Amino acid sequence: MKELSLNILDIAENSVKAGASLTEITIEEDERFLTLIIKDDGCGMTEDILKTVTDPFYTTRTTRKVGMGLPLLKMEAEITGGSMEITSKSEKEYPDSHGTQVTARFCKTHIDFTPLGDVSASIVTLIQGHPDTDFLFTHKLPGKTVSLDTRELRQVLEGVPLNSYEIIKWIESYLDEQYQNQEESQ
Repeated sequence: MKELSLNILDIAENSVKAGASLTEITIEEDERFLTLIIKDDGCGMTEDILKTVTDPFYTTRTTRKVGMGLPLLKMEAEITGGSMEITSKSEKEYPDSHGTQVTARFCKTHIDFTPLGDVSASIVTLIQGHPDTDFLFTHKLPGKTVSLDTRELRQVLEGVPLNSYEIIKWIESYLDEQYQNQEESQ
């Protein structure tokens, strides 16, 4: 993919399809490294499935016979000298603590580092497409953290759908403002 934000969108969509009520998207960034962590409380995967998820010819989708999201993310991380790890607990084996975590680490100074892209647009797209799912987004940058927690929004909005036009526009501007304040403080 041309931007890591598209990988974030793809993996978070998988979390929603796995029945997650909360998907946590964390980006930790410093001068040299970017670490992406996507964690959910979805149905998780068995050990057998976990062993095959980075094979592009394995997918749980019925609409096509290949799944490129995780294999591409792994390749993008490893090509920079980074790594990717996936841990998962299936709901069947762990009824009270199931879910999946994908952690990818990239060396930002490598010539083949894929740029982060418009992560705000990816977060807004997730919320707009899945207004009943909660997302916790955190981007830790040197000296600043950008964050959004839909659970907090729900408490304030008292029943107003997160995908209503006014709320989506507010979320966009809220994230953009946080990123703009980050750029000004550097």
